Amino acid sequence: MPTVAVLSMKGGVGKTTVALGLASAGWNRHWRTLVVDLDPQANASMGVGLVDPALTVGDALADGRPGIAGEAIVPSTWGRGTDVLPSEAAVEHRVAEAAPGSEQRLRTVLGGVGHRYDLVVIDCPPSLGEMSRNALHAASRALVVTEPGYFALRGAQQAIEAIDLVRSSTNRALGSPSIVLNRVRGTVAEHRNRVAELRGTFAHQVSDVEIPERNAIAQAEGAGMPIHAWDSPAGRELAGLFDSLLDQLVPGGLR
Repeated sequence: MPTVAVLSMKGGVGKTTVALGLASAGWNRHWRTLVVDLDPQANASMGVGLVDPALTVGDALADGRPGIAGEAIVPSTWGRGTDVLPSEAAVEHRVAEAAPGSEQRLRTVLGGVGHRYDLVVIDCPPSLGEMSRNALHAASRALVVTEPGYFALRGAQQAIEAIDLVRSSTNRALGSPSIVLNRVRGTVAEHRNRVAELRGTFAHQVSDVEIPERNAIAQAEGAGMPIHAWDSPAGRELAGLFDSLLDQLVPGGLR
């Protein structure tokens, strides 16, 4: 069961857009897909049509029992077997302070639940704090989202180092991390220079899929629809890119 943690070092780079794009690619393939929202902003939850949930991932993490997350998972408005484990503004305050083994809490509460799905996408907070560490210990792949700006290289380096530390110590099932560039404007010289800088430093770890800046993303998210259901030239372009990105993260598809 592929579990993809989608991370960024700062907000405003479109991390949730990429997480929802991957979930949309799973939706389009009729894969049973679970979106786990760890971001206190809860944008991924709202993006799949969920507002004011009765239970959240914070409740599950505070409880801590194996598999308890199943009680907070609800169907999304997308249909086709796409569910969500929603977040809340206070999620980080609902979890006890870090202690030995605390980074395994998400993995524990999802125990036995994730195997109901063909794809799990975890939308992390825009930092490498406690929630993101929990995501990395539950994941099989990690995807770092950045935009081609001045701080992109530094942020990507920090994220890759944190992921590699988890891979070499406590989650050896975590695959090699990937980087995806979002909100790319190929006609802007600064963007081209930053893309070249990232590729020169990280080579094959940078996906050849680049997500352009398109209004269709905000329109689909505002309508609570997967991008694959947004019938416009830009929507179809983006759908194809997220399909390619999912193929890279889950090579060979389902087995």
